Amino acid sequence: MATGDRLRFGVDLVTFFHAGFWGVDSDDAIVAYARAEPRAFWDKILDSVQASGVTGVELTFSPFNWQDAIKTYGSVDAFAAELAKRGLTLCSGFFAELEAAGDFADPEAQRALIDKAKRYADFLKACGSDIMVIGAPLRQTLGAQPVQFHDFDRAKVIADFLNRLGATLYARGVRLALHTEAHSIFAAARDVDLMMLLTDPAYVHMCPDTAHIIVAGSDPVQLVDRHHERMIIAHWKDAIGPMPADTAIDKHIHDRHRPYFCGFGLGRVDWPAWIRLLRDRAYEGWAILELDAAPDPVRDIANGLTLVRQALLPIYR
Repeated sequence: MATGDRLRFGVDLVTFFHAGFWGVDSDDAIVAYARAEPRAFWDKILDSVQASGVTGVELTFSPFNWQDAIKTYGSVDAFAAELAKRGLTLCSGFFAELEAAGDFADPEAQRALIDKAKRYADFLKACGSDIMVIGAPLRQTLGAQPVQFHDFDRAKVIADFLNRLGATLYARGVRLALHTEAHSIFAAARDVDLMMLLTDPAYVHMCPDTAHIIVAGSDPVQLVDRHHERMIIAHWKDAIGPMPADTAIDKHIHDRHRPYFCGFGLGRVDWPAWIRLLRDRAYEGWAILELDAAPDPVRDIANGLTLVRQALLPIYR
């Protein structure tokens, strides 16, 4: 089997969430444009993905989500056709609902989440994808009151829900992959180890994000090596280093992350060690070359892909 068949490269659409790429002055203006000109918006995204050289698309939050895609093109089949005519594949879909779900112990909240995930899974399967990447709940700002400890008991409540969600998705032909989002309960090494211990490996898998693991203060190569058998997709991204321990965790946390991310190969990720790990552990699957809000995403993705092909794939072979 050729190397290119074993590692396939895609991009998460959050990469296109930059005002400069759209010629506007704010994130709100991007959303407004997407609502006013949905076909032009989506056509530009898909054309740009094609031009960058990757072949996979990971959907994410609105205006880049699955409901927006269906509304724009009229049906699931029509969206799938738009991908196919550009040589693109829907590799995965990001499910961000857990982050803002609140109390995981509330049965009604859990039922609502599972219902949303079922509909999403049916869409993914209809488009040829079998992976749902899921963001974990956020941690609490250090020192906030009243204190909420992420201890064994709280982790077990979340893990039990993830097990049931994973089993529900599996019945629909889709696999759950938990994403290592910095400042969530699944990013720093201890938290990942705890959640991997408590969840069933048959139903809960892993989507490591190299940059987010570094921002959380951990080593992505060491961490993923411990749980390599759980990895079914990965986000390849670079970061300049960990964020301060007292960083405020609120609705602006994702904006605070952005200055810590950097161009592929310009940060702390040890890419030769990363690709050797994937080679030695015989990983095959999607590699998502993700950039959070890139002003020139086509160039940046293409440059990242060139680095991968010239410097990393020879090691992987």
